[in-house]
Amino acid sequence: MNPHPRRGFLRTSARLMLGGMMLPFAHRAVASLPNARSLAFRHTHTGEQLSVVYAVDDRYLPGALTALNHFLRDHYTGQVGTIDPQLFDLLFRLRLELGCSDPFHVISGYRCPETNAQLKATRGGGVARHSLHMDGKAIDIRLPGVPLADLRAAAIDLRQGGVGYYPREQFVHVDTGRVRTW
Repeated sequence: MNPHPRRGFLRTSARLMLGGMMLPFAHRAVASLPNARSLAFRHTHTGEQLSVVYAVDDRYLPGALTALNHFLRDHYTGQVGTIDPQLFDLLFRLRLELGCSDPFHVISGYRCPETNAQLKATRGGGVARHSLHMDGKAIDIRLPGVPLADLRAAAIDLRQGGVGYYPREQFVHVDTGRVRTW
């Protein structure tokens, strides 16, 4: 665990901001390319927002993946994991399926093992011991303007991984593991 997660966060944020001075122009140019895939997010715990073109054709953009890894970090510890790019493709397909371009609201992305163990101890059945969040293969989301049941149904219809439905907590879990529902 990083003993100074705030320092790392500030250092990474500064790099992203400096690198991002040209980002609005580059983002529009890349987004206009045929077969560009983009996503937009708002993190419910950090308040941060991100809109990024993460791939063009069959090529993932390394800078975008770095920004996404940072954005989807463990919001409890600040630890950054590596997110499976197929998870971004799943979210992209989900947005297309729903005909929605609004940002996903992220409840949880990457989770370090320590956070997962703590949540398992305090929340019991709602957290898997070997959660795919720890492997960067899962995300908990909602999509404003889209009923939660519709988001769940669309994710199930894609048959791209696991789908968990948490109506009381107001989110849907999607992952790139084996196809299953709960």
